[in-house]
Amino acid sequence: MDGSAQGSRPVSDRVWTSPNVLSMLRLVCVPIFLWLILTRQDNWALVILTLSGVSDYLDGKIARECNLVSRVGQLLDPLADRLYILSTLLGLAWREIIPWWLVAILVCREVFGTGLLMVVRHYGYRALPVHFIGKAATFDLLYAFPLILLGQGDSMFATVALPIGWAFAWWGTVLYWVAGIMYAWQTRDVVRVARAVNP
Repeated sequence: MDGSAQGSRPVSDRVWTSPNVLSMLRLVCVPIFLWLILTRQDNWALVILTLSGVSDYLDGKIARECNLVSRVGQLLDPLADRLYILSTLLGLAWREIIPWWLVAILVCREVFGTGLLMVVRHYGYRALPVHFIGKAATFDLLYAFPLILLGQGDSMFATVALPIGWAFAWWGTVLYWVAGIMYAWQTRDVVRVARAVNP
């Protein structure tokens, strides 16, 4: 639920901006990334995931510094993040690297967030402002599963990466649900204000 509030920055309706093109390329690479994980081509999967992380940083930086924040970008960027998390979850669960119940917990949180989004849109809001907890949860999860994937080897690096990856995964999962509860409180406030204005 990450339609972000950009403060006083102008938000345009432009589609073909450089940040949006980067987000589109990230989305195009999602099925490729999932195929690489499922076929156990982990090195190439990690390359795509690393490039995705770099492009995620760049598109946000370019959008802010060059005043290229757009409504399309506000949708594409969090969508790409969620699809990479989901594809990694499914791929690792399919390979029995992570348990399916962890997938269920995170998917339920996403369904919960989608339900809240539908409620606020019913009352005329595009989305709720992103807060730090939500960003921290996404950050943790985006780093957790690549580290868990790296931790499947027998090297010293894998031995170190695996517990760090699981630490990120647990923190990210908890924060993801904490963020969901905070969004629920925000949604309650939105509904109360909307009903007070239009009883």
